[in-house]
Amino acid sequence: MTAKIPGTSASRPLATGFGSKTALSSSMGRPMTGAIQDGVARPLTAVHAAGYTKAALRGSVFDPLGQARGPAPPLEMKNEDTPEEKIRQLEKKVNELVEESCIANSCGDLKLALEKAKDAGRKERVLVRQREQIASPENINLDLTYSVLFNLASQYSANEMYAEALNTYQVIVKNKMFSNGGRLKVNMANIYLKQRNYSKAIKFYRMALDQIPNVHKEMRIKIMQNIGVAFIKTGQYTDGISSFEHIMSTSPNLKAGFNLILCYFAIGDREQMKKAFQKLITVPLEIDYDDKYISPNDDPHTNLLIEAIKNDQLRQMERERKGMAEKYIMTAAKLIAPAIETSFAIGYDWCVEVVKASHYVELANDLEINKAITYLRQKDFYQAVETLKMFEKKDSRVKSAAATNLSFLYYLENELAQAANYADLAVNSDRYNPSALTNKGNTVFANGDYEKAAEFYKEALRNDSSCTEALYNIGLTYKKLNRIDEALDCFLKLQAILRNSAQVLYQIASLYEIMEDPNQAIEWLMQLISVVPTDSHALSKLGELYDNEGDKSQAFQYYYESYRYFPSNIEVIEWLGAYYIDTQFCEKAIQYFERAALIQPTQVKWQLMVASCYRRSGNYQKALDTYKEIHRKFPENVECLRFLVRLCTDMGLKEVQEYVTKLKRVEKLKEIREQRVKSGRDGSARSRREGSGSGDSGGSAKGERLSAKLRALPGTNEPYESSSNKEIDASYVDPLGPQTERPKTAARKRMDEDEFADEELGEDLLPE
Repeated sequence: MTAKIPGTSASRPLATGFGSKTALSSSMGRPMTGAIQDGVARPLTAVHAAGYTKAALRGSVFDPLGQARGPAPPLEMKNEDTPEEKIRQLEKKVNELVEESCIANSCGDLKLALEKAKDAGRKERVLVRQREQIASPENINLDLTYSVLFNLASQYSANEMYAEALNTYQVIVKNKMFSNGGRLKVNMANIYLKQRNYSKAIKFYRMALDQIPNVHKEMRIKIMQNIGVAFIKTGQYTDGISSFEHIMSTSPNLKAGFNLILCYFAIGDREQMKKAFQKLITVPLEIDYDDKYISPNDDPHTNLLIEAIKNDQLRQMERERKGMAEKYIMTAAKLIAPAIETSFAIGYDWCVEVVKASHYVELANDLEINKAITYLRQKDFYQAVETLKMFEKKDSRVKSAAATNLSFLYYLENELAQAANYADLAVNSDRYNPSALTNKGNTVFANGDYEKAAEFYKEALRNDSSCTEALYNIGLTYKKLNRIDEALDCFLKLQAILRNSAQVLYQIASLYEIMEDPNQAIEWLMQLISVVPTDSHALSKLGELYDNEGDKSQAFQYYYESYRYFPSNIEVIEWLGAYYIDTQFCEKAIQYFERAALIQPTQVKWQLMVASCYRRSGNYQKALDTYKEIHRKFPENVECLRFLVRLCTDMGLKEVQEYVTKLKRVEKLKEIREQRVKSGRDGSARSRREGSGSGDSGGSAKGERLSAKLRALPGTNEPYESSSNKEIDASYVDPLGPQTERPKTAARKRMDEDEFADEELGEDLLPE
């Protein structure tokens, strides 16, 4: 409605062309659109509302954002032909090659990593030349050049191309534009250390140390530690001591402490060894102890958290660090114990007391057991046993370890009752100790109860599937029980674990021989002699198998090799002598039978064989002299007298009548003895049937003695060339004979004839 708005016709002044314009205002007091007020024109305003027109009433769409106009036109294509774009693409490619080289190195493909690094170096040089052509040298990307050269040097070093690596490092070090290039002298020193050029290594380590500021404390400590190791390598222990002493006073660590002990041990300073050992056991490990992983209450959330962190990566790292600390301490104690006091026992006692006063209390018991092992190495079994018996009242873990060792010792001494008692004690202390179960199985095995022994071995394998002693022994048990297939399966599994074990290879070959498969037995024996090429027993076994197959030439080859490595095996000597006789080379057989006569001088048959070889080769005079020598040593040997009679008759010698008389006398004496033996046997049988007779029993005993004496003589109708296996008494016991049939003790990984070590308590080698 406009009635309420006052009209403006009366109050609006009229403008003329001659008068100045005055500001016009609306009825509400607002300046009108386009009017000028205070010299400023009011901006024009929209006539219609934004986005609204009357045309909308005629069917147009409401589109305030203008979307109906369609998509925006496409962007202009970037011109890749410009030099700047080419440089950017080439730089990206170089970075990708460096990354690929690093990834290949981490995957173990060192050759591919080196190829990628070389390719990156070539492309980076092209990039530098292009930048120099279009821009000033200040625009060169030094970081990229540094990374390419550094990666190339690292890959050269990883591929053991040390000369090329050193040249590449020299390029970086000599370039003053690289601010921190001097630190790479540490890498150059490491290469010289690998090349055993210790003087240059020390020089470059010191140059690097001068260029590293004091704020990098950890880096400086590591370089000083390397300097100390280089001094040890050169035998300059005093200079090494100064380096390690500085480290132990500023930032002590396990490696520096252990190396300090080695230096003092090398110069023989007892007091300083003690002080260095005390410093070693006080090195902080910076780990949480087991109390953290024990729940203080029954809160389910706390228990869940403890279970989650009980075996996480941090916990595993803590275990590794603690295990390494214990290894260093144990090795250092075993090293210095014999040197710091007048006897190793007193030295061990001092180390034990020092360890007990530290937070490595549990190592004291292990040191005591190592003390017992040292007694064993010194062949002082009584002291070893007494030391181990002290642990019978200790906690279960230590008691089980000590009882296992005691059982092992008594088993070696063939005191099976004591071995069984301590094996039982070890098993009762720790039922999950595979070594204790294996030793218990060994005592049962020695008593002939193979089924029960197999059960103990199986239980040991259930507790520890990597217990190779139990697996070996269960194979022997199945072999004793004639369960050949199961025994073969055990040894084949063991062979997959212990690839080059001579005992395992021998057992597999032996089982195939029992299964009457000589080809497989020969194949496994061939693998055996590739591992132990000088084992005479394995070579003779190969010769025996080839001989059984009818291949005399191969049999001769292996028998001869066996004889060459061990010329005292009577069976091998006998086979070689018989082989030369069969091949009509009697002269060559003589040396073998002469050696057999030296080994068994009381066996007349070897000397008869020597004389026979002379006779067959036509050297009758030498044969006659040999027979005469045999007759002098064995005057009652019938065969020797018969050949003397024959040779003297053929050669027309006067002594023939003498030897004929002796032969008749010896034959008659032999008949009388045989009759006495026969009557003695008959009288003995009659007395046993009648159940009487002190006089008869005496006659029987006398007859038995005569019989035994006669049986010791060679038979009258036995040909001189023959050889009876029952008379062969070889004194040699091969290492793969009885030893392979004996159960392996669990307290050692591998037992030699005169040295052994406990599985859990074996000696550790000193690290370099």
